[in-house]
Amino acid sequence: MREKLESMRELAESEIKLAKTGEELRQLQVKYLGKKGELTAILRGMGGLPPHERPVVGELANRIRDNLATLIDGKERELKEEARRRLFAENKVDVTLPGRPVVLGHLHPLTVVMEEIADIFLGLGFNIAEGPEVETDYYNFEALNMPKEHPAREMQDSFYIRPDILLRTHTSPVQARVMEKTAPQVPVRIIAPGKVYRRDDDATHSPMFHQVEGLVIDREISLSDLKGTLLLFTQQMFGPEQQVRLRPSFFPFTEPSAEVDMSCVICRGSGCRVCKESGWIEILGAGMVHPNVLSMSGYDPEDYRGYAFGMGVERIAMLKYGIDDLRLFFANDIRMLRQFC
Repeated sequence: MREKLESMRELAESEIKLAKTGEELRQLQVKYLGKKGELTAILRGMGGLPPHERPVVGELANRIRDNLATLIDGKERELKEEARRRLFAENKVDVTLPGRPVVLGHLHPLTVVMEEIADIFLGLGFNIAEGPEVETDYYNFEALNMPKEHPAREMQDSFYIRPDILLRTHTSPVQARVMEKTAPQVPVRIIAPGKVYRRDDDATHSPMFHQVEGLVIDREISLSDLKGTLLLFTQQMFGPEQQVRLRPSFFPFTEPSAEVDMSCVICRGSGCRVCKESGWIEILGAGMVHPNVLSMSGYDPEDYRGYAFGMGVERIAMLKYGIDDLRLFFANDIRMLRQFC
């Protein structure tokens, strides 16, 4: 048995030293040290040895196995180093050259603006609420004081999946869902950012765009609270010199309703072509939550009041970055997008 082991060791060492490739080396490893290799086959015959010889043969077999494994590892390193030197010689690779720089991505300008808006309102004590983009007619319209055949629905022509299922036209359904779940608990302070869909497509409109809407409900809420909140938001977003004004308007879900203007970011209120010499630019819509909306969501309008507002993220980004065509945000032109990140 010992003679067989020694003979196998000499032959294995000779073949390992003569191996030319890594594949040959792996085949030799399987041939001699594998589960069905020659060393294993020899050891299976140990049962026929006298008991006093078995430990001696077993120790010899283990030593041979360890020596062959060490020899194979060394030969593998030698072959790898030889292959590396040959590669460098053939390709004349200069290992001192710097590596190719990795181009890192960055956030889209709309994502940057949306996160900035969210950070401002989070600092004011608001929470972020989310809802489905595929919405029911009830939450998208009826729960917001827009029953069927209401003319205000035509301003939000959308994409219908079924007569009662559509892609949401604003994030106001999130407000309705939150009020329904929390009524009559107060205070409620949320913003609802997300994608919305309408059948519009021109330089200032897109079939898909982003909104951030806000809602506050409590017992002692007034229009002055709304204006103060929007003034603080505008000054943090566009600069401390900004002012806001509220113009009477109409929204079915608020009463009274207002369009909110801020002093022009270009002329600082002195008048220019951008603001049509008025000194003001419209940025969002807002108002006090309509009593019907409060009632449908479970709040008694005699005891609770609230305000709501909604802004288009693209509109804010266009004013912030001086972009005059909303479609540039979705054209995927890296030259344009990297300017603002």
